Amino acid sequence: MTQLWSIVELGQQPYRAVWDRQLALVTARQAQEVADTLLLVQHDHVFTLGRSRAAEQNVLAPGDVEVIGIERGGDVTYHGPGQLVAYPIVLLRQEDGERDLHKYLRNLEEAVIRTCARFGLETDREPGKTGVWIGPPERRKKLCSIGIACRKWVTFHGLALNVSTDLAYFHRINPCGFDADVMSSMAAELSLRDPEAGQRLDVASVQRALAEELGHTLGRRAD
Repeated sequence: MTQLWSIVELGQQPYRAVWDRQLALVTARQAQEVADTLLLVQHDHVFTLGRSRAAEQNVLAPGDVEVIGIERGGDVTYHGPGQLVAYPIVLLRQEDGERDLHKYLRNLEEAVIRTCARFGLETDREPGKTGVWIGPPERRKKLCSIGIACRKWVTFHGLALNVSTDLAYFHRINPCGFDADVMSSMAAELSLRDPEAGQRLDVASVQRALAEELGHTLGRRAD
């Protein structure tokens, strides 16, 4: 059954402010005080550490960029301008068969895959590696990183899709434990075929598409 949710577009915000907002929404959702909510945001430059034991070791040279440890799964990643971040604060419903976190992760990936397809990019999954990837075996690139947390079946954290991200920042870390060269962006991949197409791509249009596709894969619609 499709559920209602609120979609909140935050523009560009510091990481900690949006993190606090997520935690408040999780508490309110657990108490049935608010509906499911999708936060869409670009962050100021930041590196976040997931629960992986190797996360700190994969921070190489952060320089002037803040490093923050958080609750999500996964390793270290980068957030910054040109990257679209989506945080679904969703109560997974037992009666709808939603209480399967592996299924939930696949649904996030599917929404990104469908979004990229709308902009002419054929993406897929990499077996055993959460996220969304592009390219043949000899040139595999990662476009989207995913790391979630869940409390009392309310999800938070989410996905980070590189739209027109400055990929140089990934070279300050081993993103998700990989070499930085594995990271790419939608704009960079489009530019391989048509430089003008990469330049024309904007976060706002991708954001609209991603919100629609997340609604489809998660069974939510805007209220």
